[in-house]
Amino acid sequence: MALFLSPPKLVLLAVHLAVKADIDSLTSLAVYHGSVLRKELLLRILLTYLPETLRSSNYVTLIEHIERGDLPESQLDSTENEQKHDIDVSPVESLTEEEAIKKVKKLRLLPLSSPEGPSTTAEVAADDTTSLFLLRRSYKVDEEAGLLTELPALLTPFLHHSPAIRWLLISTILPLMRRNCEYYPNEPIPHTLAAFQRLPERTIANLLLSQTGVREEDYGQIGRDLKGMIAPWMLDRKRWNNRGQKSGSAEELTPRCTDTDEDPCPGWNQVLCWLTSNASKNWRVAANAFDQWEGPRSVDLGGITGGGEENQLNDEQRRHLDWTYAQAALASTYLISDASAEALEGAYAILNRAVILTNQDPLPPLQNAVGFLAPLAEQVDGMVASSKNATYLRNDFLESSNVLTWPTETSTAFCQALIISAFILTKAGSPCTLRRVGELALLQDEREQKAEALKLIHALANHGPKTDDKFWMKARDEILWLRDWGAEDAWGATNSRPKGIFSQLKKEFLEVEFLKALLTNTRYALATSIYEDSVDRPLDEKVLKDAVFSTAMTAYDNASNPNRTRGGLKKCDDIIKAFPNTIPKSDPVAQKIEALLQATHALSEFRLVLKQGEPFSPVVLRVHADPISIIDRILEQNPKSYTRLHDLLDLGARMVKAGLTATNKTPASKQQHNSYTTATLSPEEEEKQRLTAERRITAMCIDAALTEDDFETAYSYILNRLSSPPSSKNRSSTPSSVIIEDDYSWKAALQAGKYRRTSRTVRPTHLGTNASANPEIRHLEQRIECLSTALRIAPTPTLQEILNAFRRAEEELDSALKAEEEAEDAWDAAGDSMHGHGGQRLPGAFGTPQGGRHHISATGGIGGGSSAAAAAARSSKSSSDSRQQLKHKQTEEAPMSLFDLSRASVLSAQKNLSALSSLQRVAGGLGGHLGGVAGGLSGSVGGLVGGFTSSNSTNAGRSSLSSDRDRDIMRPGSRGSTSTAGGMTNSFYSDGTGGEEGSGSGQHGRVRKRDQLREAAMGTLVSGVGWLVGAPAPAPAQAQGQGEQWE
Repeated sequence: MALFLSPPKLVLLAVHLAVKADIDSLTSLAVYHGSVLRKELLLRILLTYLPETLRSSNYVTLIEHIERGDLPESQLDSTENEQKHDIDVSPVESLTEEEAIKKVKKLRLLPLSSPEGPSTTAEVAADDTTSLFLLRRSYKVDEEAGLLTELPALLTPFLHHSPAIRWLLISTILPLMRRNCEYYPNEPIPHTLAAFQRLPERTIANLLLSQTGVREEDYGQIGRDLKGMIAPWMLDRKRWNNRGQKSGSAEELTPRCTDTDEDPCPGWNQVLCWLTSNASKNWRVAANAFDQWEGPRSVDLGGITGGGEENQLNDEQRRHLDWTYAQAALASTYLISDASAEALEGAYAILNRAVILTNQDPLPPLQNAVGFLAPLAEQVDGMVASSKNATYLRNDFLESSNVLTWPTETSTAFCQALIISAFILTKAGSPCTLRRVGELALLQDEREQKAEALKLIHALANHGPKTDDKFWMKARDEILWLRDWGAEDAWGATNSRPKGIFSQLKKEFLEVEFLKALLTNTRYALATSIYEDSVDRPLDEKVLKDAVFSTAMTAYDNASNPNRTRGGLKKCDDIIKAFPNTIPKSDPVAQKIEALLQATHALSEFRLVLKQGEPFSPVVLRVHADPISIIDRILEQNPKSYTRLHDLLDLGARMVKAGLTATNKTPASKQQHNSYTTATLSPEEEEKQRLTAERRITAMCIDAALTEDDFETAYSYILNRLSSPPSSKNRSSTPSSVIIEDDYSWKAALQAGKYRRTSRTVRPTHLGTNASANPEIRHLEQRIECLSTALRIAPTPTLQEILNAFRRAEEELDSALKAEEEAEDAWDAAGDSMHGHGGQRLPGAFGTPQGGRHHISATGGIGGGSSAAAAAARSSKSSSDSRQQLKHKQTEEAPMSLFDLSRASVLSAQKNLSALSSLQRVAGGLGGHLGGVAGGLSGSVGGLVGGFTSSNSTNAGRSSLSSDRDRDIMRPGSRGSTSTAGGMTNSFYSDGTGGEEGSGSGQHGRVRKRDQLREAAMGTLVSGVGWLVGAPAPAPAQAQGQGEQWE
């Protein structure tokens, strides 16, 4: 039926079949009515009325037949012939011709080419209707149905038909389809195909990569995105400007874009910016990108091959892509801000990609490069290692004028050296970025390099192993390599300088700091083998000494325990002893440090807290402005510690020996090790400070003893330590003219002189030979001695204060002595009254001589008579003499001395010898001689007492007592006097001429031998035994009895 339709009806029928998507019937209709349904008309009908939702595979064959024009009837089988005759023409069969013509005119078929359409259609010739149809159909399918995935099936059969179709599919549809439909379907780009093509190149690049590397789990797909989206998109020549369309010579293939400021490929430049931006924000994205994508030549077309895509760009364009990609790799290494070993390994891999892209030898693995430490200084020329290039570390990374990022052998070697340097620093525990080490190498700031070197060495000292010598040997090699990047020590020209990151530091400085690290980690044997025992010693002896002393003092300052057998003090001691050939024991600084260790160790024996809540640390002693004052804190916090005076004096002497009391050192200067180790004192100054410290510590102990009410110890220190001149341990080597300023001793003696006994005062353990038994009097005498010492050693302006205290003490002593004498008199009176009433006797008391018996008078005569008055007088006188003798005996507070005892014995012997009548004359002469001997002995005793008094003027109370005692001995009735003995001797003269008392006649008869012997024996017994027990002399026989005897 369709064979008889008019052309208008055929057109309307074709439109109807297109709307119904009846491709088979439309194909049959087109085959048998090709004269009416011409190629352009049929394509326009399909473009206008074919549903966009129809799968491309359903009608692409028809398009191919239309393009080829090869749909003859013979190609249809019988079934198709049958169907051809069964085409449903009912939709147009009832129309009249006029109606059909009117409907055809109203169809408004879309043109294949449109000036308002995408630029791609403008690139196709007007007579290429198939290409125009395919292009417009692609845009319409995407715009109306959003079926971007149907376009490859539509366009793939026609890739060779037109370059416009090919590059539309490869450079636009394929990247956009992968971005929206395959890679990130949940985050599609909100643009149609036509709108996407009209976007700026930089915007398109950002949209394609907007989801790349956003999630960590997608890091492995970064290379896929670059190969599948960016690389195909860059193949379109429309991405490039007119520059670079011609290929040049080999020399022209790597020029820098210096002839124009126009970017030859803005989209590609934006991709490079994306890479470098991610390197600064997330280095892992950049590292994976350069690792997974070999470069712009690595393209994933999804199986679309054979179209000569590799020839789409010329050599210069391809070289531009490669070199700029390599430059972006170098720039990314400098932009990595993470200072970790993993980040540096990623930077090294990125650098290796740049090296490969520029046809250089691949780099060895980073671990191998660090282990080998190949010399790189020769490969880094002065043009790159210049301070003016430091600005390129922060700006213009992708500019061709940047000599640091433009890929050359010099720039890659410089970057390799920086990465190895940063890796060495980071691995050692001193994290450092590539930009930081670049600034150290380019700016050559000595201060910055020194800070970084110290940071590195301190990190090694803090984190290095304690037992691995190989590690420390390797660390030393790495530090020295960082200084010159492997160049020889003698680099020829005198103007040549090292190019490493420590190029401004002297090798000696690095060696010294590394030595300190070795000693800090107790690698003494290794340090000795390198710096003392090696043939080529890296350090001079003086420098080595200073380094060792400084390290030892650092260990001392870091110590927390003052015990020298533990911790930092032990390390300090071991460091000094590790170099016996360089630092002998006789070294002055070594001796100072030894004294410091001894002083610090001595403090460990005491409880010591200088600040509340902070334990004492050794460094406090070394930097203390007044270390001797620490002993005062010891005395405060340790009860009875003042008794350890010898230990404290030894501690003070060691402080002086250690130089802690140097007056020319401030606390700020004491904190500097070199100031401490180099400061020395002259022998005179050291001796002067030692004596001053000795007096000051003694005064501190005296004050502490007084504070704890131990006056006896304070008194002992004053008499034994302050009364004598200061001792000197080396008087032979120290001039006697050393004068010290002692402002401490006299104050301590004055305070002791002002001290008053209380109930808390410690009682003395012994009284001494000349001390009073009265504790109050003894205490006052000791105070006077303390004040006397203060008078001798105090400066003149302070004497008035001491004299006032001395006067008050003497007044108190006089009052105490008078009170004691009055008490004794009262005691004697009480005893006499008890004896005189009722005949009662005290136990142990001797009887008073009776009145009718003979007695020896005070004048030595023999008395007697019958008168009762005379007897009573004699009895009263004898009683009075006895009390007076007992009074003087009790006045004596000390036992009788040996001299007093000897004199009394001689006098007793004189009395007994005079009683023998046969030796009367001899006795008279011997008595005078013995009396002279006794007087001589008495004078000797008095001289000794007087001499002691003059030698010790402070013993004023005891001197007065001694003089009184001597006078009492010479007085009649006193203990040891000669009155009784002399009286008895004169009474027993045989001729009676010696007596003036008796019967009153003045003449007497001779005494019998028997009576003389009896009287001699009794006199000896009484004077020898009774005198020792303090008994009164026995009364002589009554005058009447003696008168009878004379008769």
